[in-house]
This record gives sequence, structure tokens and C-alpha cells, in this order.
Amino acid sequence: MTDAANSSQTQAVSLPPHETGFGTKAYRSYVLGSLLLVYIFNFIDRTIINILTEPIKNSFGVEDWQMGLLGGPAFAILYTMLGIPIARFSERSHRVGIIAAAVVFWSLMTVLCGFATTFLMLFLFRIGVSVGEAGCTPPAQSLIADYFKPGSRATAVSIYALGVPLGGMFAAVFGAFVAGNLSGAQIAAALTDWGWTWALNMLDWPSIEGWRVAFVVVGLPGLLLGLVVFLTIREPPRGYSDPPELQNKTGERTSFVQVLKILMKKPAYVHVVAGATIASFIGYGVGQFTTSFLIRTHGLNLQQAALLFGVILGVMAAIGVFLSGYLSDKMAKTRPTSLSWLPALGMGLSVPLYAIGYSVDNLWLAMPFLMIAAMIHYFYLGPMYAVSGGVVDSRMRASAVAVTLFVVNLLGYGLGPPIIGALSTFLKSSFLSGADLGLTLDICKAAVALNAEQLATCVSADARGLQWSIIIFNALYAWAALHYLLAGKTLVRDMVNKTA
Repeated sequence: MTDAANSSQTQAVSLPPHETGFGTKAYRSYVLGSLLLVYIFNFIDRTIINILTEPIKNSFGVEDWQMGLLGGPAFAILYTMLGIPIARFSERSHRVGIIAAAVVFWSLMTVLCGFATTFLMLFLFRIGVSVGEAGCTPPAQSLIADYFKPGSRATAVSIYALGVPLGGMFAAVFGAFVAGNLSGAQIAAALTDWGWTWALNMLDWPSIEGWRVAFVVVGLPGLLLGLVVFLTIREPPRGYSDPPELQNKTGERTSFVQVLKILMKKPAYVHVVAGATIASFIGYGVGQFTTSFLIRTHGLNLQQAALLFGVILGVMAAIGVFLSGYLSDKMAKTRPTSLSWLPALGMGLSVPLYAIGYSVDNLWLAMPFLMIAAMIHYFYLGPMYAVSGGVVDSRMRASAVAVTLFVVNLLGYGLGPPIIGALSTFLKSSFLSGADLGLTLDICKAAVALNAEQLATCVSADARGLQWSIIIFNALYAWAALHYLLAGKTLVRDMVNKTA
């Protein structure tokens, strides 16, 4: 080996942690990939309810506003309420263990959703899913910050955030496929062929609907994933990859009140959270009913609608999430406010694109507009995590992320689906009244003794009510963009984790 090579090797070995991160490059990649897989399953189990909205709605005989409650408050309330105490616990406890336990619990609750015999029971199991998922992101974000140096964190958290679009994509593809192609009767036949008579006697398999099977199929792998995470991911020292001046060498802890006071003095953080909350309100609301829109407006079946929503729009969203972090890291030194203006640009431009895409009658003319909009509106997600973890040091990082998720999910996830569902139902009723055929929601729902004109009017009002609700919601991205733009005024001053 040459002297130059020896010198280079010695220099690489002696680099301080905040210039390398924790562990080897290969192991860091494995950890980030594992956390991404956890987050993908997190969003599969969270959003599969969106894909199965139509069959669940038909199975229990409910309206859009009730499905909105199932997709929003049933998940958001305890998810947000538990997020902060779990984050505080993870500031002083084994973060890997918390994540592993959370994966196992929410996966079990997802499986149980498939066995709900009433709408109320499904609502309660949905709450159970939220309890488990509350233990995922705050400790995961804290781990990522200790594994990766400051100059790579925006990219790392954006890769982790890919779990949002990828999870939604896999939920759409596999959820719709299973719901449409695998029934309880087919499972019963397979169990008979395998000789598993004990399993045949546990349930009335032939009566189980496809959407129930979908919950079981997507929930079971998470039970194994939790074990793999616990056994293969190491717990790094807290603040390991922070610069020396930001490391908490004394082990000092901060109270939650102190964390809030620090965060409220960071205008960039406040505006990013406000913008992300509005974007979440729109995204979760529209996401709850996108497959329903494609079915009602464009006449697709469940699998076709889920394929378009999950694969095409999901892939574009994933590209947008990754690009936001990657470009922000690349431009950080020359354009330090890129975490602000990139999301603002993306969300602002998405408004007219979505308006065109959701109003065009021809689906194939609409898709290019929807694809571009899906990519650029997701520019906000990676910067949301990067700023939330970047305005505080290692003592408060999980708590700062938990506060962000508390606000974003309580207001965004909790209110988005039920409000768009209520708006859809209201507009549907208005369109029925305007038709002057004596139709009401109850008459259309009963579908008894309707002539061809009345039946067509009911179907049209159902589609148009949802279509205009989605268009109205997407216009609010302009408001979210304004907050991200305002965050840029103090972003450089407020960030404590500078790039390196």
C-alpha cells in the first residue's frame, strides 16, 4: 500500500463522528432501509382503509361522512395523543425496542380489522392500529439523526419519508388485488388441501369478504418485521453524529415545557408545521377518496382505480419526496433556504395542475396533470422532518418531531377525511335537490322503485359531489405554500444542525 493510501486511510478513520455518522456506510444503509421498510408497513396498514372504502361502505351500508370518520378521527386522535408521551419516553429509553414493539402491535390490530363484525368494532380496531403506529416515527427520526451526519440528514429523512407514498402504493396494489381476487371461500379450499382442519373450524371462512382478507394479508408480515428490527438494529449513543458543541455530554434532560418554549421561538418551525398541517389536511382527505373518485367518475373497478392511484401516482409522489431532501442537501451551501422555497414552489404549482386533472373528463388526458402534481406537492414532506429535527439538539429531537406529528395529524389527519366526506355528502345532497326529481340521500341509498333518470341522477350526484370536494380541497395547497415560503425568512437562523 502506498504512503498516500495509508495517509488517506488514516484520515478517514480519524474523522470525527459528525463527519461520518454512526457505524459503517453499509450498516447505515441497512438501518435506513430497515426503518424505511417499517414506515412502508406503517403506511400500508394506515392507508389500506382508503383503498377499501367502497367495499367497506357497501358492506356496512354507511355514507361518505362515516367513512371519513373511520379514515380520520378513528386513527388520528390516539395516534396524536400518544405520540408525545412515547417520544418523551424514547428520549431516555431504548428506541429500537420501542419501534419493534410498535410494529408488532399495530400489525396485530390490522389483522383484527379483518374480523370486525360491526362498523363500531372496525372503528375500535382502527384505534388500536393508531396506538401502535404512535411509537414509530419520533424514535425513528431520533435514530436517523444519530446514524447520519448533519450534511446527509435531509436526504436520509427524505428516504425514510418515502414510506408515505410507497406505503400508500403497496396498500393500493396488494390491498385491491387481495380484496378482488382472494375470498374466504378460496382460503377455506386451500386450508382443506393443506389438511389444516383445525383452522377451518376457527372461522366461517366461506362468508369472509375479500376486503377482510386484505387486512389479514397486509397485517401478518409486520409481526415478523418487528422481531427482525429488534434483533438487527443497534442502538447508537444519543447525539453521536452531532457536532461537539451540540452534544449533550452531561446527560442533561429538558422538560416538555422547555421543548415547547424553544420550538415556539423558532418562526421557521412554526411556519413549517402550519404548512405541513394544511398539506396533511388536504392529502389525507383527498387520499381517503381518490380510488372512490376514480371508480365513480371514470367508471373503473377497484383494482384499476387502486393501480392508477397506488402505482402511477404513488411512484410520482415517491420521486417528489426523495427529490425534496436530495436537492435540499445539494443546494444547502449555496441556497440555504432550499428547505423552504422548494416545498412552497411545488405546492403552489400543484394547485392548477390538480384543478385540471380532477376536472378533465378523459382520464388519460387527466393523468399527466395528476402525476406532475403528485410529484411536486410532496416536496413538503422531507423538509418537514428535516426542519423539525434540525431546530433542536439531540436531547429534544424525538419530542420536536412528536410535536410536529401531533399538530399535523390531529388537525390534518383528524379533520381532513371527515370534512371532505361531509362536504361530499353535502354537495351530493345539493345536486340531488337541484335536479328537481324529488330525490334525497335516503331515496338514492334505498334505490327502490327508481326509474332510469332518477337512478342516473343519483349516480351522477354521488360522483360530482366527491369530484368538487377534491377540487376545493386541493386549492388549499396555495395556503400551505405560503407558510413554507414565510419559513425561509428565519430558517438559517433557527436551524442548530448546520450542514457539513
